[in-house]
Amino acid sequence: MAGLDWAATGVGAVETWPASLRFAVRTVLASRFPMVLTWGPGFLQFYNDAYAPLIGAKHPAIGHDIRDTLAEGWDALSGPVEQAMTTREASWLPRLPLLLERDGYREETYFTVSHAPAFGDDGAVAGMHAVCTEVTAEVVAERRQAVLRALTEAGHELADDEVTAARLCAALAVDALDVPFAGVWLTRGGRLRRIATVGCPAGALPEEAAWADLPTDVSALGLTGGLWGDPVRDAVVLPLHTPGGDGPTGALLLAVTPARRLDEDLRDHLSLVASQFAAALAVSEALAAERHRAEALAELDRAKTAFFSDISHELRTPLTLLLGPLEDVLADPGAGLTGTTRDGLALALRNGQRLERLVDDVMDVVRLEAGAVVQAPQPVDLAAFTAELAGVLRAAAERAGLSLHVDCPPLPAPVLVDPRIWEKVVLNLVANAVKYTFVGHIDVVLRTVGEVPGTGPLPLELTVRDTGIGIPAAEQARVFDRFHRVLDARARTREGTGIGLSLVRDLVQLLGGEVTVDSAPGRGSTFTARVDLPAAGFAAEGRAPSAAARGTAAAWERDLTAPVGPAPAGDDRGSVLVVDDNADMRDYLARLLSPRFRVLAAADGEQALALAAGAAPDVLVTDVMMPRVDGFDLLRRLRADPATADVPVLVLTARAGQEAAVETLDAGADDHLAKPFRSAELVARVTALASRPHRRALGRGVQTAPAPPPAPARAATPAAAGDLGGPAAGTSDGPPTGTGTTDGPPTGTGTTGMGTTGTGTSGTGTTGTGHSGHWRLAATDRAPARARAALRPVLEAARIHEDQAYDLLVAVGEAVTNAVEHAQRPTEPVVDLRIVVDEDVVVATVTDTGQWRERVSSMDRGRGSTLMAAVGEVSVLPGAEGTTVTIRAERER
Repeated sequence: MAGLDWAATGVGAVETWPASLRFAVRTVLASRFPMVLTWGPGFLQFYNDAYAPLIGAKHPAIGHDIRDTLAEGWDALSGPVEQAMTTREASWLPRLPLLLERDGYREETYFTVSHAPAFGDDGAVAGMHAVCTEVTAEVVAERRQAVLRALTEAGHELADDEVTAARLCAALAVDALDVPFAGVWLTRGGRLRRIATVGCPAGALPEEAAWADLPTDVSALGLTGGLWGDPVRDAVVLPLHTPGGDGPTGALLLAVTPARRLDEDLRDHLSLVASQFAAALAVSEALAAERHRAEALAELDRAKTAFFSDISHELRTPLTLLLGPLEDVLADPGAGLTGTTRDGLALALRNGQRLERLVDDVMDVVRLEAGAVVQAPQPVDLAAFTAELAGVLRAAAERAGLSLHVDCPPLPAPVLVDPRIWEKVVLNLVANAVKYTFVGHIDVVLRTVGEVPGTGPLPLELTVRDTGIGIPAAEQARVFDRFHRVLDARARTREGTGIGLSLVRDLVQLLGGEVTVDSAPGRGSTFTARVDLPAAGFAAEGRAPSAAARGTAAAWERDLTAPVGPAPAGDDRGSVLVVDDNADMRDYLARLLSPRFRVLAAADGEQALALAAGAAPDVLVTDVMMPRVDGFDLLRRLRADPATADVPVLVLTARAGQEAAVETLDAGADDHLAKPFRSAELVARVTALASRPHRRALGRGVQTAPAPPPAPARAATPAAAGDLGGPAAGTSDGPPTGTGTTDGPPTGTGTTGMGTTGTGTSGTGTTGTGHSGHWRLAATDRAPARARAALRPVLEAARIHEDQAYDLLVAVGEAVTNAVEHAQRPTEPVVDLRIVVDEDVVVATVTDTGQWRERVSSMDRGRGSTLMAAVGEVSVLPGAEGTTVTIRAERER
């Protein structure tokens, strides 16, 4: 300003300036806020350093007419300036859009401006005084945030990728000033196919293109944009990447506003827009993948249903032709069948009828799914009918050691219901309870619920409650799903279709009701079916369970038949242990093998391990799918025990093919035979396994290799009582033996006896004549069996009833098992077992030396506590030195 020749301007030399101008200029120059002053009719301008950047390349313009400097924006400024100078009132213009050409292009800018009159020495208005600040960045940032919000909202609505892309593209209309027009393409067959455009005709952009075909110079399109409607020349093409994709999912073309420079700030904004597109398309792809998966599952389910329907129909003809002749032959008294032939035909008939019931269940599911079940309601005395249905399984429950309680008081009136549907509901619920209950009872209750109306349907509730293993909370939501099985659940048999409870749910829903379950591991399960059935209004005829229901009951009784017992003494043939949870299969295998071998049988792997521990068989023949301990787990345990590690094992499996054979052989089996098999092949394979010389020697107790030297003898002193590293010198493998103890009962009252202390392979034990005992058992997986072997003579000597003695042995075995499995970081690897028997009570205590830990997923859940609680009162006392479990039972008379 000092170097300018002011004399050549309209305001003259500086020394001629009026005082008012001098003071005004001094105020402008001293301010750090952008300020401009115009003076005289020629609007000559004075401004400070803070104002200079606002006019960009037009600086310096001091002493020039402001109307020339801001010519492109004077249309917007002239009115407020003139009004302020005329009315002598200051203006206030927040966020005034202003066209500037300060950097070589027509720029979109925003200013907050105030214009005020500037007075001369005479008090007249001599010019204009303006204070301004640029807010362009603030305005543009808010606008860009708005478009990102619009894109987020558009992407939240779930749809396929094309609908999502079009919806997002339409949302860009919110930001037409930054993005005058846009187009989105998705990859289809290796090329880009246009999905949507906004701000331009669809035909202006290519419908199909390669990446190189998408234009970045769009001046030829003749489209305008920005706040001033200038020609749009540039665009950016951004790839749309979704997680896990092999390449770009699509492309996004965004036109660049002509009113802004394509700087890093604008590029970042456009990249964020593309990111919003990519994120929304990723969700769409995931939704599409899930939809396709659901459709594939639905199609698979439809195919499975169609298959089951077709195959079930196809099975009925051969089943009819099998069962009919078998029934005729067995019913013909003149057929002249021998006992063996009759047994074989009866076996075939029973299993044919079992297959027929399975086919019927599958057909029920198919019909329910297809909505083809036609109800045939009939007047039924539902209380009596339900009691009869539950009663057909009473024999099976009692054979399993369970008590079945049926409580079905008479209802106010007969009801209309399809008896076959109700029969399937009741039988499936009761059979499920028998399958998963090992100790205790099953209750079947039918009641009306709430207030019984005088007219209209009767609200009924069928409850089947058991004391079984229970269902984990995480599994209860799926327990009614078709084919779902609770993982590692202990059951009496692994047979079945896995559709029983699903069928119950579907049938109850068909009756207009619902079925629920309340369960917890170790506490049992309660299934409740609630239905409203219309009253019949007239007398009901007597209903009896169908032949299918009686066949189901007979099959359960057969499955719960005790396995084959040991052969008579003096039989020196080779021994075979047969393990299968199906009673008919056990009997069939025993009949095939008994002419050549002594045959023992077990219903599952747990029984097999107990039998093998007593005397290793020459050959073990096992099924794979069994409850509790299956075939693979049995193999693993056999191989881990030195006494049974060399027992030859033949695995029978329903899975055929090379993969199944490799799986069983890798698990440690010696041979593999797929079902169905020929009897001659089975006998030949078992004979081959039994004929191996070292197997025969092992099976008969012949020593085929030098025995290891015996362990040094230990003194039978209290200090040595916990030394359980192995058998003491001169002892045989068996339960702890000895007589006499001074150990008192758990309560500390004490008993005395005379005798000597003996040492067994499981540890040091004493047995007193006062019907009490104390044993220290090595904390191994054989501890439960040794505990039972130690207790048995004490209970016999005390004349405990044989049923109660059996229950006590089972409960103590479970307590010892828990002590072995749950005690971690024991101070000694032992379990203390004590028992005291007096005239009125039996008290057994089991103490470990470790800290309690929870079961891992592979362990039995809930069985131990259920078994112990069924015997008597159980208390658990954890402590710093270990945990003591006490079982207290009143003596049965």
